[in-house]
Amino acid sequence: MREQVTHSTSLNRFRRPALLVALAGLALAVLGAWLDLRQFWRSYLLAYLFWLEIGLGCLALVMLHHLAGGRWSARIRRITETGALTLLPMAVLFVPLLFGLTALYPWADAAWLQQSELAQQKTAYLNVPFFIIRAVVYFAVWVTLAWLLHRWSLAQDRGDDAASTARMRRLSAAGMILYVLTATFAGYDWLMSLEPEWFSSAYGLILISGQGVAGLALAIIGLRLLAARVDGDSDWTESFNHLGNMLLAFVMFWAYLVFSQFLIIWSANLPVEIVWYVHRSQGGWLSVGLALVAVHFAVPFVVLLSRRIKRKAQALTVLAVVLLLARLLNLAWLILPAFHPQEFYLNWLDPVLVLGLGGVWLAAFTWFWAGQAVLPSRDPHLLGLEQADLPAPPIAH
Repeated sequence: MREQVTHSTSLNRFRRPALLVALAGLALAVLGAWLDLRQFWRSYLLAYLFWLEIGLGCLALVMLHHLAGGRWSARIRRITETGALTLLPMAVLFVPLLFGLTALYPWADAAWLQQSELAQQKTAYLNVPFFIIRAVVYFAVWVTLAWLLHRWSLAQDRGDDAASTARMRRLSAAGMILYVLTATFAGYDWLMSLEPEWFSSAYGLILISGQGVAGLALAIIGLRLLAARVDGDSDWTESFNHLGNMLLAFVMFWAYLVFSQFLIIWSANLPVEIVWYVHRSQGGWLSVGLALVAVHFAVPFVVLLSRRIKRKAQALTVLAVVLLLARLLNLAWLILPAFHPQEFYLNWLDPVLVLGLGGVWLAAFTWFWAGQAVLPSRDPHLLGLEQADLPAPPIAH
C-alpha cells in the first residue's frame, strides 16, 4: 500500500449512530408489538433474516478465501471475518422468534395441522421441539466456525503463521460443507415452512447464492471505506475488479437457480407446487417479482459486464448498496405473500424493524471491528506488501 490505512478509515465512527437507530427502531417495534403482535412477528422475521444472511455470506467468503483466495480476497478478509462474528448476537436475537412460532408457521398450530393431510405427513420433521434443536445446531456450527477462524486469524497476525494458516484451511474445508448443509436446512425451516405444503429442492441453494451476494456487497462497501485514501492505487483497483467478477458470478448463479426452479415447477403443473407461485403473481406481488428480476439480475448483470465500472470503487459501491436492497426485496417477496397471498401488503413495522435490527447489527459489527488491524498483515497473499504500511496488530477480545 502506498499510503497508510489507519483506524480512522474503519467503521468505528458508525457505532453511536447505529445504536441510536437501534434504540429508536426497537422502541417503535415495541409499540407495534403492543398494537398487533402477529404483524410484529412477521416483520421481525423479515428483518432478522435479512441481517442474518449478511453474516452467513461473510462466513462463506472467509472460508472461500482460505480454500482458494488471493490478494483481492485477503484485503476483504478482516471485513468478512468481522461480519461473520455478528452471527453471535444474531443467535441471541433468534430467541424472540421462538415465542412467535404459532403466529408464523402453520405447522405449529394444531388446529391448522388437522386440516392438512400433506402437512401431517411432515410432522416428524416439522414440530416445535425438533425445530428448536435444529436451530441450536445451526447456530452452534456457525458461531464455532466464525469464532475459531477469527481467533486463529489473530494468532496468525501475532506471528503463528504456518500453524494458523494450515488450521484455518483445514477448518474451512470441513466448514464449507457444514455451512452448505446447515444454511440449506435453515432455509427450509425458517422460510420454506411458512407454506409447509410446498417444497423445492433448489430453495436452499437459492438462499445460499443470495447470501453470497449479500456478503460480497458488504465487502465491497467496507473495502471502499478502507481504500478511500488510496483510491488511485492499482492494487486496490484490481481488488475491486476481482470483487466485481465474483459478484457477477453470484448474481448469475442466483438467477440460474431461480429460473430453473420456476421452469421445473411450472412445467410439471402440479397444483400443490404451483400455488406457491400463484401467491406471488397476483394482487401486486407480480410487480414486485418483476422489479426483483430487474434490480437483482438484469441491471447488475449488464453493469458488471463492464470492466471499467468494476474497476471504479464508487460505482461498484453504489451497485453493492442496490443489491443489498434487492436482497431485502427478495426476502420480502419470499416471506410476505405467505401471509397476504391475495394482495400486496407492506406494514410500517417492516422498515422499522429492518432499521432497528440493522442498528443492532452494525453496532455489533463495529464493536467486533474495534482494536483490529484492517488487514491480516501475515496472510500469505499479502506478504508482498510493505509491513510498515500495515496497521498495528489487533487487540484480542
